[in-house]
Amino acid sequence: MANRKTLKHNIELICSELLAECIAVSLYETNVKADNLEALLHSIIKLEAHYISRISHQEPGMKPKLYFKDLRDNFSNDVNAIVDQINNMH
Repeated sequence: MANRKTLKHNIELICSELLAECIAVSLYETNVKADNLEALLHSIIKLEAHYISRISHQEPGMKPKLYFKDLRDNFSNDVNAIVDQINNMH
């Protein structure tokens, strides 16, 4: 299991890459709706804040190894959903 600092850093990197990709799509695509883009940017920021706070405050009664495996799996699923939304903006 990666330490908490590394895990937080990786989440921040992934979310910043998602934000950059959204902005790139908005600059290069002419038919992107501003409301959809803004909602997607907000969801990425909320995603980052949610998972960073989950790292700091572990669920009581759950073994750390299982907790962080579940956290990584859920984060991966949420990131994949956002990537699909970015791809559908084209």
